[in-house]
Parts: sequence; C-alpha cells; structure tokens
Amino acid sequence: MTSRAEVSAALRQIARGFDALADALAEPKAPQEKRVLEVLREWGERGLTRVEASALLRKHGFAPQAAGGWVRGNWIESRADGKRYISERSRRWVAEQEEPHDG
Repeated sequence: MTSRAEVSAALRQIARGFDALADALAEPKAPQEKRVLEVLREWGERGLTRVEASALLRKHGFAPQAAGGWVRGNWIESRADGKRYISERSRRWVAEQEEPHDG
C-alpha cells in the first residue's frame, strides 16, 4: 500500500513537470543579461522578503532559487532586517549598462 507521503511526493513531482511544461510553452525569454537588468531595476533600493524576491525573479524568468546564487555572487545581500537588497556591485553594473556606448 502506498503511503500518504509517497502520494504527496508524487503529486509534487507531477506539479514540477507541469511547471516546466508551462515554461516551455511560454513566450520566448529575453536574453539573460536583459532580464537581470530588468530585475535589478525593478528591485531598486527597496528591501524584499524572501517570498517577494522569489516572485520578482520568477516574473522575469528565473527560478526562485536563483536568489541564493545571487547572494553568493554578491549581486544581492541579506541584511539584519531579514530582507534582501541589491548590492553595490549590482548598482555599479546597472549604471554601466545605462551609460551610452560609443559605437
């Protein structure tokens, strides 16, 4: 007999499959660099909770778990208030992207 825990785990796996299928059928994503810029611009100087940060990343086509990598890469930082903020590195990078380029 199958336990409730096994059924629950199977349903979660099916749900992840549907999520991946929905992502595959969605509109094509913008290049990653452009999406990163959009996330950082929208994030701005405000602090976001873990849930808010995950939602913002998902909105721009990133896995919610990407926030952990962004922290390790010093793109965002966790502060004592429990919220996440863009780092100085991110602010500099956004400013560089917005500078006019000679071409």
